[in-house]
Amino acid sequence: MKLSRWCVGRKVGTFGWLLLVIAMVALSGCGAAIPGATGPTAVPTEAATSEPPTAEPTPEPARGLGSLADAQQAVIQIEAQGTFVSPDEGMLFNVAGRGSGFIIDESGIAVTNNHVVTGAALLKVFVNGESRPRNARVLGVSECSDLAVIDIEGDGFAYLDWYDDNLQVGLDVFAAGYPLGDPEFTLTRGIISKARTDGETSWASVDNVLEHDATINPGNSGGPLLSNDGAVIGVNYAGRSDTKQYYAISRDEALPLIEKMRDGQDVTSIGINGEAFSNGFDSGIWVWSVKSGSPADNAGVKPGDIITKLERLVLATDGTMTDYCDILRSRNPSDTLAIEVVRGDTQQVLEGQINGRELEETFSFARDENIPGFQDGGSATYDGYEQITDVNELLIVEVPTSWSDVSSGTWNFAGREMERSVGMTAAPDIDAFINTWDSPGVFIGASQQLAQEMSVTDLLDQNSFSQSCTYEGRDDYSDGLYTGFFDTWTNCGGTDTVLIVVAFAPEDGSFLGLVQVQVVTEADLEALDRILDTFIVVGEL
Repeated sequence: MKLSRWCVGRKVGTFGWLLLVIAMVALSGCGAAIPGATGPTAVPTEAATSEPPTAEPTPEPARGLGSLADAQQAVIQIEAQGTFVSPDEGMLFNVAGRGSGFIIDESGIAVTNNHVVTGAALLKVFVNGESRPRNARVLGVSECSDLAVIDIEGDGFAYLDWYDDNLQVGLDVFAAGYPLGDPEFTLTRGIISKARTDGETSWASVDNVLEHDATINPGNSGGPLLSNDGAVIGVNYAGRSDTKQYYAISRDEALPLIEKMRDGQDVTSIGINGEAFSNGFDSGIWVWSVKSGSPADNAGVKPGDIITKLERLVLATDGTMTDYCDILRSRNPSDTLAIEVVRGDTQQVLEGQINGRELEETFSFARDENIPGFQDGGSATYDGYEQITDVNELLIVEVPTSWSDVSSGTWNFAGREMERSVGMTAAPDIDAFINTWDSPGVFIGASQQLAQEMSVTDLLDQNSFSQSCTYEGRDDYSDGLYTGFFDTWTNCGGTDTVLIVVAFAPEDGSFLGLVQVQVVTEADLEALDRILDTFIVVGEL
């Protein structure tokens, strides 16, 4: 079964209509893998398939509507125009799409979905059958709850009130909106079949979702789910047409967020219209568009980028936005977040910070053609990687699956067992890794005690391999969480083996850490990059 955000679009201009691919992402339980996920294919806005009516209705007096029959006066059709980047079709210029929404205040404040409006260059809103669209501006959005609040030009609008009774299974509901780009208002009937269900999808991570069977179609996104008396129960955003299961963001989640957004705040957002994907090997969040002036824009994120990590956590491994949104919900909007993106058109891996330094290309040992003995730049690879942790779950890192010999405990440094420390070793054969130069492997250690005794450079100086290797020099190290230096040693034991030793510390200097990787083949250069990209100290030492 497939869960879809209801999207269909057209290309504006003389080239005629362009049907864009509908996002179809398998729904699973929170944190469970999505079988068969192959990546995002959805357009980020809703679409029109015909022109609006030409008749201009007589304006209605401003009021909160109290009946289902009058709800049409406050349900709107939204056309969003902009330029987006599709993973399948590349740059799509002047794409327009249509979705639905509803007015909640006589001043023209209206609610819709984030995926309908974010990243659009302009918004046009059709109110109650008007032939001339009104301009609108976005006041605030929530990427994770898939909500947006807009302000429509004009005032004196009829508006909808919120349902103030309990939301119970069996409650009669009505889905209102403009499906399939049709300018004619549509209303379908059903009941609430689940008062709370899973809201994890490839484009949102909604905590409180209603499941109902009032039919919705592409174009209904952002429209209201109404009660018998025309009060808003929820905001429609997704559906499964094959099983006739449809989903709305519950009033209970929407209301507190809407109050913040109408005051100009973005909630759980960095300013992207994104879609999570996972194909079993790679995962991330495809960026369809970026809101100008947003934290993502200021960091240098561009449409077509893939956000692979946030705060060094690999994103979307289950094909959903869950981890991405959990990180945003655990931070303040102004907090600095480490971010990594892959830019496909330039084949670059970029690192930077949300609310911090701009993205810049990262150094890669696998791409470095100047490492002695590995002038080919590391074309060989390992078949797969897995995440490992120590027995106390203080360290996390990804290593090749073949490095299955793992040992951990306290860190024994220079013959001393460090207090408040952790150490972990992984290799195909730990004995061979420790006692010879013929086997790859990694050691990672961290200690609060060492931070009180020495500096990062002192730690490197005390890890000298001058009797066995040739010293190539010391370079700066920074990965978004830790800073320090790394030493490069070559010709170890008279072989082509290269030893990389990294000494690091967090910004607060609360501990010192060491990463030591033995590179025997070109595939180990890729493993070295993966280790440095993923290692993190997560517990109290």
